[in-house]
Amino acid sequence: MSFVRNAWYVAGWAENFGRALTPLTIMDDAIVIYRTEDGRAVALADECPHKRLPLSKGKLKGDAVECGYHGLTFDCLGKCIRVPGQTTVPKAAFVRSYPLAERRGILWVWMGEAEAADPDLIFDLPAFDESGWAPHFGDALEIESNYLNVAENLCDPAHVSFVHPTTLGNPESEDVPIESYREDKTVITSRWIRDAPPVGFFKAFGNFQGHVDRWHYYLFHAPCVAVIDFGSADSTLKIGEDERDRGVRLFALHFLTPVSETRTIDHWMHLRNIAQDDEAVGDQMNAQFRLAFDEDKEILEAVQQREARPRRQPPVRIAIDRGANLLRRVIKDMVEEEIDLEDVSHRQDGGETARPVRAVPH
Repeated sequence: MSFVRNAWYVAGWAENFGRALTPLTIMDDAIVIYRTEDGRAVALADECPHKRLPLSKGKLKGDAVECGYHGLTFDCLGKCIRVPGQTTVPKAAFVRSYPLAERRGILWVWMGEAEAADPDLIFDLPAFDESGWAPHFGDALEIESNYLNVAENLCDPAHVSFVHPTTLGNPESEDVPIESYREDKTVITSRWIRDAPPVGFFKAFGNFQGHVDRWHYYLFHAPCVAVIDFGSADSTLKIGEDERDRGVRLFALHFLTPVSETRTIDHWMHLRNIAQDDEAVGDQMNAQFRLAFDEDKEILEAVQQREARPRRQPPVRIAIDRGANLLRRVIKDMVEEEIDLEDVSHRQDGGETARPVRAVPH
C-alpha cells in the first residue's frame, strides 16, 4: 500500500524525548530523534550513508551525531561535518532531516516534502483552550495491523456493543442506526442511544441512577487523527445535540502512526468535562480505556492475520461499513493527489528517470 506522506504524524509525547538517541520507524522510514543542548528536538534518518549502521547506535557530540562505526558526524540538518582521517567530505555524505513541531505536549514529525511542512496543518482541538476541560495523556498502543484497519475501527460506533460489552457498549445500542458522511478530509460517523441503561464506563464515572441518553460522534481527520466525542446525560433532561456539555462528556483522541504495512502505533489520550482537577479520575478512566483498547487490539490483529491468507469468498458489505468506506475514499484521494504532484514536479525538473510506482489503497 501507499501512505499519505505530506502530513504531520505523532512521533510520541514530547516529554519522552531527551538527549538520548531515540530510534523509531514511521512508514518504514528509520528515524532517530534527540534534543539539542538548548532543548530543540531533531529528527534524522537513522542510517549512516557509509556502512549503514543506525546513527542511534552512535553518540551525541554536542548537538551533532557521531556514527558508532567510523565516526562520521552529522549536524542537526543532516550535513556531514567530520570524516575522521580526511579533510574532504564526500558529496553523498549526508542524511535526511525531518521537520518537527511540538504542540500540546505532543511531538509531530512531517514525513513528506520538507518545503511543504506547514505547522498550521497540525491538528488541534478547541477544548484544549477552553475552561472546563482536563487533558490526560494515555499510552502508545502497538497494534500488529494495517493502519487502515485501525482507522476503520475509529470510524465505527457499531463495534462497541460487541467488542466492549463491559466498558463502552451494551446490547441496547446494537440495532441503533448510524449516520455517516464526509466533510472534505474528515469522516463523521455518529449515533444517539436514547433512554437506555448506561454502559460500564458511565456507571463508573457518571453516577447515573436511571436511564441515560448516550451519544457517539466519531470524527476521523485524515490521514491519522481520530476524535471520539462521547458521553451520557440523564434521559429526563432530554438534551439536544448542541447540549452535550450538560452531560458527562469526553473527547478520546487517537493519533495513528503507521510503522509498516502491518504495524501501527495508536497514541491515545482524553479530555473530560468532569473532575478536571482530579488526576486520579484521569488515571482511573485510562485504566478503563486500556481494557477497551486491548480488546480492539485483539480483534484487529486477528483480522490482519486473516488478511494475509487467501480469501475464499467475496467480502460482505453492510450498512455500518459506510464510514469505513468513506475513510478509504478520502485516503485514496489524498494518495492520488500526492502522486499527481510528484508527476508535475518530475516533469518540471525535466527528469528522464522512471519514477517508482506507488500503490493506491483500495
